[in-house]
Amino acid sequence: TSTFHSICLGSLCVETSHWHWETRPRMAEFTVKSTIISRYAFTTVSCNMVNSGSEAKEGTFEMQIPAAAFISNFTMIIGDRIYHGEVTAKVKKTSNEDKERDNKHSSPTDGGENGMETFKASGTIPRKTHAIFTLHYEELLQRRLGKYEYTVSIRPQQLVGRLRVEVNILENSGISSLEVLPLQNSKQRGIKKVIDDISPPPSTVIGQTKTLAKVTFSPSVVQQTQIARNGILGDFIIRYDVNRELSVGDVQILNGYFVHYFAPQDLPPLPKNVVFVLDSSASMVGAKLRQTKDALFTILKDLRPEDHFNIIGFANRIKVWQQDRLVPVTPNNIRDAKKYIHNISPTGGTNINEAVQTSAKLLNNYIAQNDIDARSVSLIIFLTDGRPTVGEMQSSKILSNTKEAIREKFCLFTIGIGNDVDYKLLERMSLENCGMMRRVQEDEDAAAQLKGFYDEIGTPLLSDIRVDYPKDSVEQVTQNLFPNYFNGSEIVIAGKLIERNSGKLHVEVTASNANKYILLKTDVAIDVPSKNDIRGSPGMEDGKETQNYAERAWSYLTIRELLTSWLKSDDSEEREHLMDKAKSLALTYNFITPFTSLKMKELQADLPKEGHASPSTEGTGERVQSLQGHKAPPGVPKQPDKQRIKISRTSADGDPHFVIDFPSSKLAVCFNIDGQPGDILRLVSDHNESGVTVNGQLIGAPAPPNGHKKQRTYFSTITVLSNKPARSYVEITPTKVILDDGERFILPCDRSATVGSSGLEVSILANSNVTVAIQGTISFVILIHQYKNPAPYQRNHLGFYISNSKGLSPQSHGLLGQFLYHEVKLTQDPLGGSPQLVSQNSTEEPNPRPVNMLKVKGRLVPVVWKQRKIYNGEQEVDCWFAKNNADKLIDGDYKDYLAAHPFDTGTSFGMANRL
Repeated sequence: TSTFHSICLGSLCVETSHWHWETRPRMAEFTVKSTIISRYAFTTVSCNMVNSGSEAKEGTFEMQIPAAAFISNFTMIIGDRIYHGEVTAKVKKTSNEDKERDNKHSSPTDGGENGMETFKASGTIPRKTHAIFTLHYEELLQRRLGKYEYTVSIRPQQLVGRLRVEVNILENSGISSLEVLPLQNSKQRGIKKVIDDISPPPSTVIGQTKTLAKVTFSPSVVQQTQIARNGILGDFIIRYDVNRELSVGDVQILNGYFVHYFAPQDLPPLPKNVVFVLDSSASMVGAKLRQTKDALFTILKDLRPEDHFNIIGFANRIKVWQQDRLVPVTPNNIRDAKKYIHNISPTGGTNINEAVQTSAKLLNNYIAQNDIDARSVSLIIFLTDGRPTVGEMQSSKILSNTKEAIREKFCLFTIGIGNDVDYKLLERMSLENCGMMRRVQEDEDAAAQLKGFYDEIGTPLLSDIRVDYPKDSVEQVTQNLFPNYFNGSEIVIAGKLIERNSGKLHVEVTASNANKYILLKTDVAIDVPSKNDIRGSPGMEDGKETQNYAERAWSYLTIRELLTSWLKSDDSEEREHLMDKAKSLALTYNFITPFTSLKMKELQADLPKEGHASPSTEGTGERVQSLQGHKAPPGVPKQPDKQRIKISRTSADGDPHFVIDFPSSKLAVCFNIDGQPGDILRLVSDHNESGVTVNGQLIGAPAPPNGHKKQRTYFSTITVLSNKPARSYVEITPTKVILDDGERFILPCDRSATVGSSGLEVSILANSNVTVAIQGTISFVILIHQYKNPAPYQRNHLGFYISNSKGLSPQSHGLLGQFLYHEVKLTQDPLGGSPQLVSQNSTEEPNPRPVNMLKVKGRLVPVVWKQRKIYNGEQEVDCWFAKNNADKLIDGDYKDYLAAHPFDTGTSFGMANRL
């Protein structure tokens, strides 16, 4: 009897027979087992078919898999014969290379970022025999709109006796949300429909702990009948997200490979400069144009006040709404834009080239004239339903013209609507200009699909992101330079460790947020078995592949990047080079790609259990590096030395204990302030000159037993205000830092980070201190005191130290600021007689009988000698202590230094200027 007949993936098939039977075998079992570790998904689909008839029948196994996935294995067991899929290099056919590229990237139903591909295999099943088909594929889940989405197609095309889906998820950073959507049968799977019924499919069971989730779906035949009698149940979709914070992100290290996930949140959005380019040719008539208009009306409502925009309609001719400019988002401009869109009528052909040229020129001129490059994100959103029919019609020319017009100044995002689109052209236009392409089906929810795509790119949070690792620690790192980070998405980088025994990997992320720059750093421990070892986790015991998920994620990302570079390249030699690298890696990791194919071989010898062989993961293939120039040159030292922060002794720390350093007098003075909880003390006040004010808010705690105090007070919040060159403030607590210069920016204190804005820089050393530098001439260090197990009289609190006061004026005031430009002299009053000067170098306690006096601003203040520990006890200060809440030492008394609120700048001593 004939064995197997054909194997197809997408539009590529290998035919081995032409026999056909009208009847088909019964499907006894259809099971899907999936393991997702740190967003990397391993899926195994198994199908058991039974031919109970009296003659041979053809059994067909058909499975839709995500276009972004790579098949890693396929086996067929038919009776007692076993066929194993072997990944082999595809025979090179130079003349067909471009056609293949078109096949892979131009069909609206297959391929593409948001499409599905159909895997199909058939074989003859002898009478009274059963066949088992087993397919393995892998993918890295993409984060969109704040969620990862795992989709598995349940379309056995007949009712199945035993149907079961089991998905196990392990996320070490913790699963923050998880939902199972109703089964979906929409043609368009990239951007989901809005669904009224949000309950999971019947028989779904969800079990979850902090880091693990297990989802099963096992409908009985009756339940299957209620969903769909034809066995086409639809897509089973799990959406989830993980815990994250503003830091360098989550770095997973395992067996010599690392995967780095970066998805910050709680950042202020960047302003956008956006040009909407809409196809208004005759083919857009009817539902397509109506839905496009509906989507744009909604999108215009979502533009932010700081955004700027324009609209271009194109057919034979190009019509620009606002000539030679982008307009701000105001109610009048939005109203006029809606009117303009409403009046667009479909007519004529499709001049894609001129539409792109016009929009790129408009945006380039706007960027050049307004000097806004560093503070906002510029983009073109280009929508068409067809192919070029007017003007330049040659794809290669349109692509080169587009690249020349944009010149890497901004990104181009393309949307194809309907089935008559040159998707290859749109995909290359966006890929070559740092954008993305989306396909929108021509159905009743096209407007929602368009709005969904805009939502993905509508909130840019960071620009010019660069991720660095020490050059002598890593190699073969995937893309590490990114033009933009959009809210709800994720940046993923992977690489290979050179030195596994160093114990840690240093990671640095630099980026821009509006007019701020951000530097995030951390050291990640290498090979922490407890964190990354999945053995012993329920449902995570599958095979060798899952034990090497970091390595396989690296190979997956690297091959994907090589494919993208190959798709973008027009240089035949370069394409050949990229193809060879991708092919070599795909063969090493057993992935089916456009350059590799599946060849079925009958196995005669003893077989691995369950009739399939695990993909080989030994070795990593030849060194893979992209030729597209998206790698930043390595520029991070292996491990920067922790520099000791230079601080003066002038400070307010502890309960609060104040120290004033007088370097030219070679002595220090100290005093205590016994305030009330809730009081806000003005520490530095120089609002009128340097523009700087520092206020500290007190928190109360019970006094220790047997002490002389009734209560203790500590600084719970330090607020640094600056109004030059622009008004801004930094608010520091033991757990977080808020920087606000018109945009609010929140950083946790448990992660090292640096954020800079115009004239202001905030640096956090994790769980240790925060440095605030202003104009390069003023800097304050705020110590973070946190207790793991605080006593009743202890509170997490802050210490305030003046590190550099050069930029503060002689008119400075405040509890600390008033002494910055003054000197003191120590004298003795022997038993009340006439005072006489004593040595200024004296640090030893003098004869206790005379009274020691400080001469400050013409006042005499009695003092006693004390020793004080500052800076977490690391330094000891000999100081002269003024009693009674610094009576006579400070100008006025304690109440004169009370601020009305944390942002009170007080224009002069004793006077409050309320903001």
